[in-house]
Amino acid sequence: MKLSHTSAATSAVFDEPNLISVAGLVPVMRLAERAGLSRLADQWLTVPTDKGANAGLKVASIVAGMVAGADSVDDLALLRHGGMGRVFGRAYAPSTLGSFLRTFTFGHVRQLDDLASRFLTALGQQAPILPPPSPGSLVMVDVDDTIIEVHGHAKQGASFGYTRVRGLNAMLATATVEGAAPVVVAQRLRKGSTGSSRGAARLVADALKTVTALTDSRPVLLRADSAYYGHAIAAAARRAGAHVSITVRLDPRVKATIATIDEGAWTPIEYREAIFDQDTGALISRAEVAEIPFTAFATRTGRLPGRLIVRRIPDLNAEKNRAAGQGTLFDTWRFHAFFTTTEPADLDTVAADKTHRGHAIIEQVHADLKNSALAHLPSGKFTANAAWLVLAVIAFNLTRAAATLTGETKLAKATTATIRRQLIAVPARVASSARRIVLHLPQAWPWETAWTQLFTHGSGPPIVVTT
Repeated sequence: MKLSHTSAATSAVFDEPNLISVAGLVPVMRLAERAGLSRLADQWLTVPTDKGANAGLKVASIVAGMVAGADSVDDLALLRHGGMGRVFGRAYAPSTLGSFLRTFTFGHVRQLDDLASRFLTALGQQAPILPPPSPGSLVMVDVDDTIIEVHGHAKQGASFGYTRVRGLNAMLATATVEGAAPVVVAQRLRKGSTGSSRGAARLVADALKTVTALTDSRPVLLRADSAYYGHAIAAAARRAGAHVSITVRLDPRVKATIATIDEGAWTPIEYREAIFDQDTGALISRAEVAEIPFTAFATRTGRLPGRLIVRRIPDLNAEKNRAAGQGTLFDTWRFHAFFTTTEPADLDTVAADKTHRGHAIIEQVHADLKNSALAHLPSGKFTANAAWLVLAVIAFNLTRAAATLTGETKLAKATTATIRRQLIAVPARVASSARRIVLHLPQAWPWETAWTQLFTHGSGPPIVVTT
């Protein structure tokens, strides 16, 4: 592609009052209305009336801006251009929305958490965000945290955490079923120096409550890494009726248990794709797995029986030494183990190991959010940033639900940036015909079919206008 030969004579003037740059917000926000976003905010938020009047409209404005690509309060001005006022009503100024967020207390953030859960449940009735899995499969709930880097010393709660990056700690829980992309079912913003497991039991309980409402009590498996291996988290999952699959720390008791595994019990497995080993910097494509009965938290009164699934891989450092003529008397291995309460009839050893490794899918959600609304935490006030996190999750789930309504499987699993590029950031000219608003969209738009499918779901078939 190159510029036209007439481009030298081209000029630009910002003077068209009937253009909008994000026509995809029309069907997306119609979906949000059907799921009751504004109504739920008006019902559940008790922000003081001097700043919190019309809470439903303000929450919808922030979410709409995030869906359109806003990652700061100033970016919310995107909603106030061209013909947006003809299509949407009451798009607030960024300063007003920033003042609204700064009025939030911790209690208001918890109200917003409840709103997000109820809204996601309502979205599940409008769109197949967690479609019925195949017989025998599980709903996977993953818990993990990430550090959102911040700059400047005015951010409340910002500090250096386990990543040695100055920021705030965001803990998320996602739900996934086979063949579908994950949605976020619970979230918390915490101080940057907070330990990963702090408050995780409460978040797990909230997440599993939401998942139960979404999936009609389908069997659930909670997956987590070793930072969440603790009695409180496992007990919260079991009280909610979920199985657990949690990486264990290789403490002396676990090492002693691994040492009792018979050599004939190891089953070779071949990874479909090589795995990057962070300790050695190498790609591993050969491993063996075995299992042994194990009782977790044996020193507590709430002991939990289950299975210890162990994966061992060759110690490549030892193999390099052997190749250099410094051989060992026996093969050496590196071990990775996790504890699970699933039954062998549901997941055998190999299947349980493969299922547990799927926990890495939550890292994709972290990256997706950081590439959109969580690129920044916009306020110096901690509770305002906590509210921003919840609203970012609402926007993420709303975008995912909209993508599932297009009928395009590939788009339903795409990142937020891809969905925004194909469905949301569509320019349009606003016109009127027979007292109805008509959006004139670009001719030959590559994703016209998907956009029309989404629009039809919320607004009925588009009217054909002759020009």
